[in-house]
Amino acid sequence: MSLTISDKAVLINAIRDIPDFPKPGIVFKDITTLLSDKDAFSLLMRHLHERYHSYNLTHIAGIDARGFIFGAALAQMLGVGFVPIRKKGKLPYTTVSEKYSLEYGVDEVEIHIDAFSGVDTPRVLLIDDLIATGGTAYAAANLITKVGAECVEACFIMGLDFLSGQSKLRDIVEVYTVIGVD
Repeated sequence: MSLTISDKAVLINAIRDIPDFPKPGIVFKDITTLLSDKDAFSLLMRHLHERYHSYNLTHIAGIDARGFIFGAALAQMLGVGFVPIRKKGKLPYTTVSEKYSLEYGVDEVEIHIDAFSGVDTPRVLLIDDLIATGGTAYAAANLITKVGAECVEACFIMGLDFLSGQSKLRDIVEVYTVIGVD
């Protein structure tokens, strides 16, 4: 199911802009309004199901926290497992971690060491709501590989096209964004 121009408009119009959040000069893209719009959310999830149903995925990995929403729903639709990639210190079992740079400092994400156990050749889709500078997504894709799985593609509901995150991430994995924002 390819998205038409009007389909993309439905999705874009379902996302609320919050100016000056979390700090002045930033326009935050709030997906809570897309989630509460049953028609827009259904359109998005049908599109993602159609795109990924033939990828022979074994898991969807969602990035903390909004990636959990889209990832868990898509995993259920595809009949595959869901794996959370969380900020440091949030997972209860033995983890593998990856650090990444922020504008002013470093952060870290983790995955359970046995996230894909029981599957001979895990094929994983990484998903999140938005890609900006790409640091978190890059670290998450590396984590998937570190624990022995293949990150088949990284999917984002929105891509901030004016930032370098997508091109940086394409160095290690295919990238798909549903809608681009200039």
